[in-house]
This record gives sequence, structure tokens and C-alpha cells, in this order.
Amino acid sequence: MNRMKILLSAVLVFAATASIAQDFSDPRYAPWGDTPEQRKQNILTSNLLKEAVDTRDYDAAAVYFRTLAQEAPSASEATFIRGAQVYSNKVQRAQDLNEKKSLLDSLMMIYDLRVQYFPSSPNYGTAYVLDRKAREYLTFNPSDREGVRKLYKEAIEAGLQSGYAALPDVALVYFSNLCDDYKMGEVYPDAVLDEYARLAPIFESDAPGVKEAKTQFDTCFAGSGAADCENLEKMFRPRIEAAPEDMELLKQTVSLMSRSQCSSEFFLQIAEKYYAMEPSAQTAMMLAQGFQERGDFAKSTTYLREAIAAEQDAVQKELLLVRLSMTELAAKNPTAAAVAANEAKALNPNNGMAYFALAQAYAASAASCSGLEGQAIFWVAYDTMTQAANLLANDADAGNFAQTARDAAANYRRGFPTAEECFFNELMEGARYTITCGPARGIVTTVRPR
Repeated sequence: MNRMKILLSAVLVFAATASIAQDFSDPRYAPWGDTPEQRKQNILTSNLLKEAVDTRDYDAAAVYFRTLAQEAPSASEATFIRGAQVYSNKVQRAQDLNEKKSLLDSLMMIYDLRVQYFPSSPNYGTAYVLDRKAREYLTFNPSDREGVRKLYKEAIEAGLQSGYAALPDVALVYFSNLCDDYKMGEVYPDAVLDEYARLAPIFESDAPGVKEAKTQFDTCFAGSGAADCENLEKMFRPRIEAAPEDMELLKQTVSLMSRSQCSSEFFLQIAEKYYAMEPSAQTAMMLAQGFQERGDFAKSTTYLREAIAAEQDAVQKELLLVRLSMTELAAKNPTAAAVAANEAKALNPNNGMAYFALAQAYAASAASCSGLEGQAIFWVAYDTMTQAANLLANDADAGNFAQTARDAAANYRRGFPTAEECFFNELMEGARYTITCGPARGIVTTVRPR
């Protein structure tokens, strides 16, 4: 390190000696001072600032910077670039909070002076400088939430005016912090909603990386808690009414409202419109869920069937079929429920939930069959639910469904015919019996009294 300092000092001595032959009265040196002597000295000071920064002698560098900022602020943008580097390092090395605050104030002032003297820098410009300023403030004083928001807003405004290429990144950091502030009770929900609407156009670019930033932007908004269904409808309804055929707007609205698990009439209307323009299994599932929550099982099952028809993955199709079966049960359609459950079982004979749904479909159909025919269905329902319980007990993802299945099987057992009823119908315990009614028709089971 000492050898490097000697070499750098030698270079500066050479530069200083060479500068003697320069004519500092030339107008091109005017930003460096009022007189040739001042200009010569300030150019030397600039070289010394560079050397001090390169050798990490930040205390000496701070002295050189202050001299140049006072005597030749408009001479070179490099003065403020190096000054920010100096004070950023000094903030990190501050010994106490008061010193840190004072040094941070100086660092912020350096960015302000850079904007003042070099607002239209060809390499950076105001938006870049204010971006750097906001990021530094967030790093060194993250607890000042209002201050962080203020500086990022200034950076975004500058970026909007100049077309700053990194604006999506700046807006994303700002909005992420704003959402955090809302969660901590620092701002009202209207602030989050208004800023989302204002910043959303920034993420409509096709530039590299913007699509990923938009995904993060929307995810942040959806998870903020401010994006509840009522607020989302308030925000998007007038925009959709003004541009009802805007596919991107419909997609954005449907995406956000589905994440918030909305099921309002407004949501279902726009989701259906979006689905008609761009059908997909995911949107069909979303519509099925929404209509199910509103008790419209006819539409729910319609969209579930469309999702199943579009689904190519066997595992996903199997899950959708189980869901369809359960929805048909809610709609009091046990035959359709049994058909869907059997299709799921055909795809995966070890799917405990398929047996779980199928057993309920059988049991639900018993009421439509008279006398012993209805009671006999409970033999099949019991056997099917017992098989469901066994399969679910070995499924780590099944949760408490295994116990629920066991409880249901015990309840079905109470639906068996009594020994007296079996006797009067000439049925012997252990004999074979073929179901003659409902979706279990044709299944052979075993006679068992209650």
C-alpha cells in the first residue's frame, strides 16, 4: 500500500509540474476558479481527492472535497461522485448516532449539489442521482419511513420526466416499502391504491426485466392487505367501464381480484368476459370457485368441466375431478358426483379423496331409493368410505380427512338394515347382494345387519 501511495504521489507531482506549463488563463479552465492561480490549485486538489479516495484515506478526501465544493463546484461532476463515495464510507464508520446523522445529512447534500450543478449529465442525469440518493437513505436510515417515501417519490418524478431506464426498479422498491408501511399502520389504504394506479403504467414496457418487475409489483400490491375486493372494485370499475375491451386491463383486474379471492358480481362479470376472450384452465377454475362461493353450482360445475377438458396434466385433472365431484354433491347431484369421482379414481386408484367423494355420493343417493334398496346403499357407502380412510391415513397431505372418513363410515353403518329387516327380506348375513338403485346400481356387496 505504501509503495502504491508513493507511485501515485509521483504521478501527481508530475501532473502538478506539467500544469506549470499550462495556461490557466484559458477560458476552458474558468470553472476551476476566478484566477489562474486558483484554477491551478483546485485542479491539483481534485487530483489529491482522487488519490485519497483510491487509497481509502477518507478523512483527507473529505477535506479536499469540501474545498472543491466551495471553490469550484461546477468544474467536474467527478467531485460529487467521489464526495458521495467518501461520505457513504464515513457514514458506515460513524461512532454514534449523532455523528451518523450529521454525516448522512452531508451525504444527502452532496447528491443535491450534484443535481444542482449537473442536472443534465449525459451519463447519469437527475433521475439517476436521486435514485442513488434514495437508495442510500433507505440503507442508512430505514426507520425514517416518511423520509424514505419522500426521496423515492422525488426519484420517480424525475424518472418519469426523463424516461429513466431503471425507473421500474426504483418504482418497485418504493412501492414495496409503501406496502410495508401500510402493514405497519404508517399510511392509509388510499395511499397504496392511488400509488398502484399511478405507477402501473411504468411496468407496461417490453424492456428486459420489466415483466418480472411487474409480477413483483402486482404481488406486492395483492399481499399488502390494501387490495381487498371492495377497494379493487372501486379502483378498476371506472377504468373498465371506460375501456371494456382492453385485454391487458381485464387481465390485470382479474389477476388481482382472484388473488384476493373476490366473488362479487363485478368480478365474475369481468372474469367471464376475460375467459371468453382468452380461455384457460386457470381462469375456468377461478370462475368455478367464484360461482361456488355465491351458491351458483350450475355455473361452477360448467366452468369446472371446461377446466377439466382443457387440463393436460393427469395429476391436475385428477384433482379437478375430485373438486367437481364435491361441487356436484353440494348441488345435490349425487349421480354426477359419483361419475366425476369414478373418473378421478380411474386416473389414480390410490386417490383417497376420490373414494371419499364417491362414498358421499352413494350415501346421498340413498334417500331417493325406497325401503331396503336405500338401506343397502349404505353397505357400499360404508365399504367405499372405509377404503378412503385407509388411503388417506397413508397420505401425508390428507390432514384430518382420514379421521373424518372414519367418522363418516361409522355414521353410514347406522344406516344398515336391522337383523329383523334382513330376515323379512330373506337376506342372510354374509350373502351377496346387488345394488339396484342410484349411482351404485350394479355393485355387488355383502349383507350385514346393523
